[in-house]
Amino acid sequence: MLEWSLAGPTQFAIEALGVEPEEWQIEAGRKLVERRRVSIRSGHGVGKTAFEAWCVLWFLLTHFPCKVPATAPTGHQLSDILWAEIAKWLRVLKERMPFFGDWLEWKSEKVELKASPQEAFAVARTSRPENPEALQGFHSENIMFLLDEASGVPEEVYQVAEGALSSEGAYVVMAGNPTRTQGYFYDSHHKMRGSWATLHVNGEDVKRVARQYIEDMAKKYGPESSIYKIRVRGEFASALDGVIGLDIIEPAKTRDIKQHGPIRWGVDVARFGDDLTALCKRHGNTMPEKVKVWGGKDLMQTAGLIKAEYDQAPVKPEAICVDVIGLGAGVVDRCKELGLPVMGVNVAESPAVAEQYMRLRDELWFRARDWFHGRDVRIVDDEDLIGELTLPTFKVLSTGKKQVESKDEIKKRAASPDRADAFCLTFASGAPYKNKPLKINTQYVV
Repeated sequence: MLEWSLAGPTQFAIEALGVEPEEWQIEAGRKLVERRRVSIRSGHGVGKTAFEAWCVLWFLLTHFPCKVPATAPTGHQLSDILWAEIAKWLRVLKERMPFFGDWLEWKSEKVELKASPQEAFAVARTSRPENPEALQGFHSENIMFLLDEASGVPEEVYQVAEGALSSEGAYVVMAGNPTRTQGYFYDSHHKMRGSWATLHVNGEDVKRVARQYIEDMAKKYGPESSIYKIRVRGEFASALDGVIGLDIIEPAKTRDIKQHGPIRWGVDVARFGDDLTALCKRHGNTMPEKVKVWGGKDLMQTAGLIKAEYDQAPVKPEAICVDVIGLGAGVVDRCKELGLPVMGVNVAESPAVAEQYMRLRDELWFRARDWFHGRDVRIVDDEDLIGELTLPTFKVLSTGKKQVESKDEIKKRAASPDRADAFCLTFASGAPYKNKPLKINTQYVV
């Protein structure tokens, strides 16, 4: 046990769990023993959750008394991912070394030392701005704070726990995607890096990351996009030239807020090729469901699909905003015939704030950005939409007006941002067409 304590969590995992670790996991385990404060920024799928689980089991079996407060921005991240990973490796330990494995008992929010459950345990605590005490009040001779998806842990939690995190005897493991270019996790890799052992794990260099995943991300978003840099390379990607940065989108996935405001739908109609027709439903300050997409539908089928969605909606939208360029004009006409509250939006026309934007499309994208900056908003975890929202860049013309990168320009380096354009259409102003509904030929509803 003493040898494991000095060797660290990765050597423990090799000997007790029979794993073949990645090089970065070996380095992280060594640095945790040497420095006690490790901050890991990485892409997806590199094995950080496995490393965190090894740390928990290692600490509980090699330190007494001890406590391991573990936190993450969402309960899902803790219970369904981290705690499930701990259960997996504890099961392996019981199979390989039942003598040691039987010392521990796994529970839904705790892992305890059976002989002394009050003095040695790991516990899960969700981090929210309204609950900044998630890491407060834990005292022990041996303590290890574990912060999963650390970039998304609210700053209020860090402020409350900073004294404990900074104490000389505490072990701290922070890990996650570098989604925000500010805050405690960001600072640990920058102005505070002298106090931390930092690791940067590029998914392109990790064997366990599927090559197909990397190729798909590069094809969909482009290897120089913010989403690729963050999700694959594990880089802090500045969004100074982007319209909407991932750093303002990510916090909106986990906010606990009440829905208010009018319901508006946005429809971006596929024009040709691989483009998709996308339907986004925004309920004021929330987007409660993923964007729906269809491919290969003609305008009559598209109108029928919108009609079917409208009929099934428990609460009807006040407006369905449809881009009228190309096939969209026909969809708008058919939806009018069906009596839907449709509103044609020509994104190429002049904006309402003509002194700031070149076209209405530019203005809608910046309205969407302002919506996220409002902070009293929540968005469903729709990775396809979130990735597309981070794609467009913008430039300021000699006139001082902002111009957002066009869809055709984006498609030269990434996938078409159909979902994102549908989301932006929900911010169009104006009153919809209203008429009594007509009967619909059901052959068009597919």
